[in-house]
Amino acid sequence: MKREPAVALAGAERPSATPLIELQGITKTYRNGELAVEVLHGLDLRIDAGEFVAIMGSSGSGKSTLMNILGCLDRPSGGSYRFMGRDVATLDRDALACLRRDTFGFVFQSYNLIGSSSARENVEVPAVYSGMPPHERHARATELLSSLGLAQRLDHRPSQLSGGQQQRVSIARALMNGGRVILADEPTGALDTHNGEEVMALLAGLHAQGHTIILITHEREVAQCAQRIIEMRDGRIVSDPGPPHTLAHPTGHAPRIDHSSHLSDVIEATRTALRALRANLFRSMLTLLGIVIGVASVIAMLAIGDGARQAVIDSISSMGTNQLIVRPGAPNLRGRDVTATLVAEDVVAIREVPNVLAAAPEQGNAATVRYGHADHRTSVTATSADFPLARGWQVAYGTFFSANDEQDHATVAVLGQTTADALFSGAPALGEYILINNIVFQVIGIMQPMGATPWGADQDDVIYVPFTTGSSRLTGQRHLRSATIAVADVTRIDATQAEVETLLRARHGLEDFRIRNMASIIETASETQRTMTMLLGTVGVISLVVGGIGVMNIMLVSVTERTREIGIRMATGARARNILQQFLIEALVVAALGGLIGIGFGLAATAVIAAFDTPVLYSLPPILLAFGCAFSIGLIFGFLPARKAARLDPVTALASE
Repeated sequence: MKREPAVALAGAERPSATPLIELQGITKTYRNGELAVEVLHGLDLRIDAGEFVAIMGSSGSGKSTLMNILGCLDRPSGGSYRFMGRDVATLDRDALACLRRDTFGFVFQSYNLIGSSSARENVEVPAVYSGMPPHERHARATELLSSLGLAQRLDHRPSQLSGGQQQRVSIARALMNGGRVILADEPTGALDTHNGEEVMALLAGLHAQGHTIILITHEREVAQCAQRIIEMRDGRIVSDPGPPHTLAHPTGHAPRIDHSSHLSDVIEATRTALRALRANLFRSMLTLLGIVIGVASVIAMLAIGDGARQAVIDSISSMGTNQLIVRPGAPNLRGRDVTATLVAEDVVAIREVPNVLAAAPEQGNAATVRYGHADHRTSVTATSADFPLARGWQVAYGTFFSANDEQDHATVAVLGQTTADALFSGAPALGEYILINNIVFQVIGIMQPMGATPWGADQDDVIYVPFTTGSSRLTGQRHLRSATIAVADVTRIDATQAEVETLLRARHGLEDFRIRNMASIIETASETQRTMTMLLGTVGVISLVVGGIGVMNIMLVSVTERTREIGIRMATGARARNILQQFLIEALVVAALGGLIGIGFGLAATAVIAAFDTPVLYSLPPILLAFGCAFSIGLIFGFLPARKAARLDPVTALASE
């Protein structure tokens, strides 16, 4: 076959007394349980730089196993392999990957191209792992493919190329990082005669430019293109003329500088991951679905839980968050004959306690109220002019009675909204006269609507009258039903409560009262609702975990399907960390995209729920929590498949279908 130069590569090295490759006593044994099969039996071999060597033998002779060892894809079971004087056995997996990346170029019988990548992207793979900048590797890959006659096929995928064209892509890939040693395993085995001759001419041209060529073949006609033919049979070298004394082209190529860094590795792994996800778009979308549902569930459920908690707090807060409610009687005196002694004078004394903003006595009972022909059964409460300030409840229309009204025993009344509606049916009430237990009272104000209490009582179904008027003309009682105290500084409410307790205990001589701290009630209710919110959030997180398991399953399937691709990447210089990063980033990309889409769906679902008058509360922390959980789950559940991919053996991976 005619030899023709193909690609010009500059850079030469002087002949050296140290052989490029030196094998001594190499053995290789494969084990399957108790069964051990020795494939190579004590091989000795020396190959100098610049040689064109053909290793020839029939199927099963061990030549492919020898090639895998020479190319650092596999390790021998025994013996010594030195490359440029260095014992390869001292190199770890990553160091072997770097050696393959910078020194060896592989040309396989089955081409071993990545099906989802274009011709140019396949050629660029070794340069990706050496950290070559994108613009440089694009230019070099284009130059190599153009020199091999594939300038019009740069963006074609392997399935769009003929066998000869695919092998040319494989050769260009072998040259990407210099290709000091080209290992060609049956390069013409899958080609017709014409394409086979072209490939051999390319290899001869590369040898003429200084590359060391190691050709594996079973055809003598192909082997005769080499300078030196080594014959193997049954795992032994049966014929080897040895290295020529004088090499016609004792040249080689300086190793490439490793420009790779953690950042560049991550960037390239991300690009590779995105291409892989795009190649399996439908499956990627199904994988996203579990994460989307989980994130949306967390956001919607936490928004509903927070909304319900806020609604309860608002309802209780309407009663006043800065209040102390004093009631007669005490639990520790149950069963004893104790007279309730809470009186208006106690309230006057309480007003002198530091931090007390206002204190209002409350006394009353149910009564029938009449206006015209309308009767209404409601609650009448006698209190003081401090009531609006003490309860934080203001008048909507008109005015509240004053301290002078109390002193004058004025017959004036302020109505709650429910009572006003029942008596006046929306008609103006201010200035009108009503009968309470057949006593005439003039309406001077309408309170703002307050709604129901947390336990369902209607706070607006009430009438307020001056304490002196109510106690003397309606109830006939001196003792109070309760007293409401408003504090100025809520942070000191507990200390104020203690001072009020001390005061009343001193006045009464015993503890015949109870004080309810409204701030603590709100805290208790808030804690209960917070627990419910956490429960709802847990359900959402469980959905996320289920989605994460789906991610792991899909990634494990992806590793299985792409085992050969992993082997190709390892053969062209990918280190374990490169493979780990690629598959881990694929999982993280799925989780991150699922998280972002899930946030959108979660907010939309929450908006729909809110449209049905369900209380919801939007806040940033649940959104960040949901996205953080999604990202963490992608990291956790993506690690196992990624580690499995990184631990694959290059030879085993390349042999998979």
